[in-house]
Amino acid sequence: MESGQQKAIETEEELVPVSEVKRLETRVRELERALGRQTMQVDILKEAVKIAREKKLISQEPLQGVDGFV
Repeated sequence: MESGQQKAIETEEELVPVSEVKRLETRVRELERALGRQTMQVDILKEAVKIAREKKLISQEPLQGVDGFV
């Protein structure tokens, strides 16, 4: 028996196939990229609001229901 399998048996942990680990790692990478894109979009929109306020194109009042967005 392989050492990993033996260790799992000794600690009563479940074994996870390598293919499942790789699938989950791929999914995590996809989600991290999606989060990065969304974060970038939020940053761009915040900057756009800041510029629009400076040019008086939109209200100077804080956005209602949006915390930390002044």
